[in-house]
Amino acid sequence: MTMLQVTSLLIVLAGAFGAINYLFLRLPAAIGILVVALAASLVILGLDLVVPGFVFDDELRALIADIDFSEALLDGMLGLLLFAGALHVKLEDLRAEWVTVALMATIGVGLSTVIIGVGFSWVTGMPLLIALVFGVIVTPTDPVAVLGVLREADLPKALETKIAGESLFNDGVGYVVFLVLVGIAFPAGEALGDSSLQSAGLLFVQEAFGGALLGGVLGWLTFRVMRRIDDPSLEVLLTLGLAFGGYELAIWLHVSAPIMAVVAGLLIGEVGPKGGMSEETRRHVDAFWFMIDEILNAVLFLLIGIEVFAVVFSGDVLLTGLAAIALALVARLAAVSIPILILRPFREFANGTIPVMTWGGLKGGISVALALSLPDNDWKPLILGATYLVVVFSIIVQGLTVARLAARVSREPELDV
Repeated sequence: MTMLQVTSLLIVLAGAFGAINYLFLRLPAAIGILVVALAASLVILGLDLVVPGFVFDDELRALIADIDFSEALLDGMLGLLLFAGALHVKLEDLRAEWVTVALMATIGVGLSTVIIGVGFSWVTGMPLLIALVFGVIVTPTDPVAVLGVLREADLPKALETKIAGESLFNDGVGYVVFLVLVGIAFPAGEALGDSSLQSAGLLFVQEAFGGALLGGVLGWLTFRVMRRIDDPSLEVLLTLGLAFGGYELAIWLHVSAPIMAVVAGLLIGEVGPKGGMSEETRRHVDAFWFMIDEILNAVLFLLIGIEVFAVVFSGDVLLTGLAAIALALVARLAAVSIPILILRPFREFANGTIPVMTWGGLKGGISVALALSLPDNDWKPLILGATYLVVVFSIIVQGLTVARLAARVSREPELDV
């Protein structure tokens, strides 16, 4: 199938599954599409087991292989999704929470990676370096999933900013750490030419700080151009060019494209309305990026649902996946609570910050894409299967209950935060 045919099919399916969810399930839109897509996929897999000669699942596997989920997300959709998410996070709000966000996106990512990696190595017998790669795959909270849930939950402003800001930045930091660890664990297959700590450190600095610098420069240049223009359609086009072109430029320059998209989105969202956009332009830009966000969310969650065809399940994979879910939750608790306990003597936190941020740290398509992008090796099927189970549990179980958890703990006296 051509790219246009594949894109058309995905949009049609996303619309159809979204309608099924709206009419019958009434779940949050993105989660509902995932549930319907996953259910349809499992029905097809079940028919393959009981109906002799059933070949439709083989055709779907071939189609999914043509889509290349990892490339579609990491080199295509991710830039738009991160830019759209950052565009609606107010820099003023984020500035008040920047220390908490920074600690969770750095120390938190490191702690979670190590806890999951060591535990997964112990459970499976996997070499520690490869297990650490799995740890960083399931560590980042997916901003797409998290920001979607925030729309449904009535959270205190400070807590909402912490969750949104951390999900945007730990995604970029996690991706950089993934590149470093893959380069060390699979030196012939990926980013690093050797496994020295010096090379790993240089790569991290180049990716993280280079991406932030590029996002700031491109965002500022775009803002300066927008100040001289009063044409809503053209200014929307400029923001789209910034998201698309900046992301591809970051990939070409070998700096972190996700961090570039987040920084550029934050800058345009902050300074644009104050001096670069008229009120009419601001409404156009907000409406455009809201629709882009909603459409790509729907397609992404559809892809996660049908990606089950790329996973080889067995009894061992299912048991390992359950262990991985437990490890991911324990690691998430440490990644949230330790930075908060460090800051606790110096500032106050809203009731229920630790439980809400722990349970609300949803995983998503980025984790699946990173697992699929691994070099072929004996452990890849197990990593992919465990990652998929962690993501599905996170989105469906945690995603559907975090709003109720937030409503309950926010009314209780502050005990643990």
